[in-house]
Amino acid sequence: MSDKKPPEAIGRGGRGAALLAALQNKPRRPGQSSPPSEQLSASSTDQPKVLGRGALLQTLLSQGRGRGLLQQSDPPPQIGRGRGRGLMNILSEARTRIAPSSSASPEVTTKVSPSESPVSSKEPSVSPVSSKEPSVSPTSELKKLSINKQTGTSGVPTSLEVNYVHLKTFEGKGIYEYHVGFVPSVDSKNMKFRLMNDSLVKEVTGSVKMFDGSKMYLPIKLSNPLNIKLELPTDKSTVTVTIRLVKTCAPSDCIHLYNLLFRKLMHILRLTQVGRNFYNSKGGIPIPQHKLEVWPGYITAVQEYEGGMMLNCDASFRVLRTITAREMMNETPMRNRGNVRDEIIRAIVGCIVLTRYNNKTYKIDDVAWDMNPTSTFTTSDGSEISFVDYYKKSYDIHIQDLNQPLLINKAKKKDLKEGLEPKLICLVPELCFMTGLTEDMRNDFKVMKDIAVYTRIKPECRQLELQKFINNVRENPEARNCLQSWNVELVERPVKLEGRILQPETIYFGQGKSMTASVEADWGRYAATANVLVPVHFVKWAVIYIRRDAAKVRDFVKMLCNVTPQMGINVKEPQFIEIINDRIESYCNAIREIINPTLQIIVAIFPTPRDDRYSAIKKMCCVEMPIPSQVINAKTICDARKLRSVVQKIALQMNCKLGGELWSVHIPMKDLMVCGLDTYHDLSKGRRSVLGFVSSLNQNRTRWFSVTAMQNQGQELGDSLKMLFLASLRKYFEVNHRLPEKIVLFRDGVSDGQMEIVSKYEAEQLTSCFKHFSKDYNPTLTINVVQKRINTRIYTAKNQGRNTVLDNPPPGTILDHTITRKNWYDYFLVSQHVRQGTVSPTHYVVVYDSSSIKPDHMQQIAYKMTHLYYNWPGTVRVPAPCQYAHKLAYLVGQNLHRETHSDLSDRLFYL
Repeated sequence: MSDKKPPEAIGRGGRGAALLAALQNKPRRPGQSSPPSEQLSASSTDQPKVLGRGALLQTLLSQGRGRGLLQQSDPPPQIGRGRGRGLMNILSEARTRIAPSSSASPEVTTKVSPSESPVSSKEPSVSPVSSKEPSVSPTSELKKLSINKQTGTSGVPTSLEVNYVHLKTFEGKGIYEYHVGFVPSVDSKNMKFRLMNDSLVKEVTGSVKMFDGSKMYLPIKLSNPLNIKLELPTDKSTVTVTIRLVKTCAPSDCIHLYNLLFRKLMHILRLTQVGRNFYNSKGGIPIPQHKLEVWPGYITAVQEYEGGMMLNCDASFRVLRTITAREMMNETPMRNRGNVRDEIIRAIVGCIVLTRYNNKTYKIDDVAWDMNPTSTFTTSDGSEISFVDYYKKSYDIHIQDLNQPLLINKAKKKDLKEGLEPKLICLVPELCFMTGLTEDMRNDFKVMKDIAVYTRIKPECRQLELQKFINNVRENPEARNCLQSWNVELVERPVKLEGRILQPETIYFGQGKSMTASVEADWGRYAATANVLVPVHFVKWAVIYIRRDAAKVRDFVKMLCNVTPQMGINVKEPQFIEIINDRIESYCNAIREIINPTLQIIVAIFPTPRDDRYSAIKKMCCVEMPIPSQVINAKTICDARKLRSVVQKIALQMNCKLGGELWSVHIPMKDLMVCGLDTYHDLSKGRRSVLGFVSSLNQNRTRWFSVTAMQNQGQELGDSLKMLFLASLRKYFEVNHRLPEKIVLFRDGVSDGQMEIVSKYEAEQLTSCFKHFSKDYNPTLTINVVQKRINTRIYTAKNQGRNTVLDNPPPGTILDHTITRKNWYDYFLVSQHVRQGTVSPTHYVVVYDSSSIKPDHMQQIAYKMTHLYYNWPGTVRVPAPCQYAHKLAYLVGQNLHRETHSDLSDRLFYL
């Protein structure tokens, strides 16, 4: 056998043969050799024979130098069989997406769907930008570009302003990444930092740099490579520092650096870090009647968006208490009876405190009862000093109470120096201020109302705070120089865009009645008087209550009988069950005695709200003896002035729990199943996380199938998703006698770092279910991740004379360009109306899409589904199936701690 056998003939129709045929653009049949003139140059030399993948790589290298591997004019090669055919399909798809390169045409980056992989023949580089103009195209041009990707066009155009600010770079300048090596190797990270701060290194690199132990970022380009000899401070031995250029960074490669840069700016602006964010400690707003103080501050994040590199900045507020830990320790025994030390530990351990002498926060891990301020500790120089003397010497603070025990904080790992054992930090309670709100404060309406005056600010004020931050950065010489030293500058005004407002939805009720939703997307009055879509009559039901609430219960039942005829619901006299006390056993025994197959629903009236009693009754009615249940606190129905409106809401809720339907919206797609998925995490010891899954059952998307699964504590991704999805598809077939052709899943609770995993891991579980029904069954699937906890704010900009007034956008406002992600199909939707403060949009990210649903239709489906949450006669912030899944998972995780009974799965028993 000759050594000059062509490499492509060796593959026998496999990967190497297929790809080589593609690269050389010659049709071939399996096993057919190429003419000698087309053999690789390496095969005609005396070099050793190169076979298989080696031959393939050699061809890649030889052809890749002169031109792109794929040209648009190349004829499609014919593939033999096997994996070679699959790989060639990928190459042929890439050929259709890549246009011939041209030096005269600017390179434009557009958003692609997650299922596509953008291919580029060039390494990313920093584009030179004028120092006078932002490093992005004008808004109008961006909007035209965005039409080529996943954007919609329906709706009425509207002018918007967002809390984003462009970052512009300077022409001919960039950021460079270097690799730093040490010979011999230096293990200590602290020692590496000391060496890189040596004067000899600074002479070369300058004073502006970012170094993390191995990578170094500089705003200047150095000669490559650089070797600097330094002396170790410990043993005076010589270490050679090698600095080698890795690449010129594109803005997307420097996101972490820019975020660190803005954290540095916060310190320059004299803001105090509390947790992850920064606040103005000197501009605190006191609320003396509640012993509280509100610190204003900012949340910042730099990210690359479709419109370029931008800073997202939002106003933030931190509520602090003016009460000290010592005062709280003194008050606790007075409020509670029992062991004093146990009560203090229960009240204070786990709380976060702020020490105002250095504006640092600490978590209280324990109380040192055997120590007090007169106790001594060893300083860094080895001397002994008491806490009293230390605070007097260091901060000029006089400690008053010398007998108070000290608080213990275990230092975080990141705060410890390398190689040292974990240490304990002792804090003086007198100097520690409590942070955050207690549960009693959160339940106090007056406290929350007074706090909301300062924290729920209007759009105009919120954007003024952003403009104030921009002005402070641009006018502060130190802050401005800090940005300019890294060749970046903050644009002087926030971003202005054009969005769209979707048409108001028509709400359909029973007996053919309908109405168009108001501007505020609220139909509460109409829902209480119009016939429900599908009524369920209360024929046999029971009310359980204690003797002292008998009068309230009679008024409640009378009012229920008065308001339900307008809704098309007939209510008969219930079975009244009076118990002698409010003990859990009394309620449970009463339920056991009356429950039977003909009983529709149980209504339990509680004299006072108690979580353990609520959990016990729900566990019995949802797990042990499945029956819909309605729990009402007596305080809710005791006010005669509000009784009618309260009873109307309870009647609608009870109708849903019995399987009824309240209203609907028109969704023209047939055979569409809409699903919702959410996870509840209980961090208590031994508690498992709960996966809640909800799916529509009928063509109106008004009936829902609800199931749950338990999984490992803290786990967000669904392992049991396949089992839940199969059960939903079987139930859908049982109701409709056919399977859905289109499936849209709204997935809540996913962070940015989990997007990629969800798009593969959970999508694979869902698509694998289809083969369980038929080989030919292959419906389209779309997975929409729903993000609520975002810092994006969108405002409607209205011109009033020469001024522009900002206001909350109306429900149905869509923004799907410029501030959307570069490599995801996403959009922002404002679906709800707020009466106080600033509305928060919801971020939708389509992480998986095998359908041909247009972006317009996808956005309209999301908006329509926000109208179908039956616990509120108006739009909500997330689609109804998402909210249902959240309510279901919360009930199971918080109260039941086990999966619900299957007999209740086709009803909204958890509302």
